[in-house]
Formats: sequence, structure tokens, C-alpha cells
Amino acid sequence: MAQSWFALIYEYVPNMVERRVPYREAHLALLGELRDRGDVYMAGAIGDPVDGGLIIFHGETNQAAHDFVAADPFGAAGLVVSYRIVPWAVSVS
Repeated sequence: MAQSWFALIYEYVPNMVERRVPYREAHLALLGELRDRGDVYMAGAIGDPVDGGLIIFHGETNQAAHDFVAADPFGAAGLVVSYRIVPWAVSVS
């Protein structure tokens, strides 16, 4: 099966920059593990002020994105209001 791209789009709670502090190190460590494994291409906060996150996954399926959501300390702490995992059709790289 061919490798594909998937975007995980998070919507965060208000005041995320302050509220994420106790969980951010663990969140970034998990992302780092997935990056080192080749599942995550890039990730970061979006909005000004920050109101969401965008994580780009690479793989045969979107399972790594689903697994990340289930394990993410931000979600366990109630900081994620909603999320979507959508295929990303790259046109230019």
C-alpha cells in the first residue's frame, strides 16, 4: 500500500498557552517519538492567540494519528475540545 499524508487538526480550550504548561513536555516527547519513527512529519500550534494544533502524519493509514489522539496528554487533560483527522493531498512539496 502506498504512503499517504494525514492532517490531525485540534481545537483547543481557551487560554491554551497557559493551560498546556504542565502537559507540554510529555506532549512534545510523544510527538518526538513519532517523528523519530517516521510517522510525524511536522507539528505545531495554530492561531494567534493559539486556539488549535496541526500535526501532519505520514503512513499507509491514519492509524498513527488515531493512536496519538488516544495517548496525547493534552487530550487526557481535557485541553482538546475537538479534533479531525483528514487525508491531505499534497500538491507541491
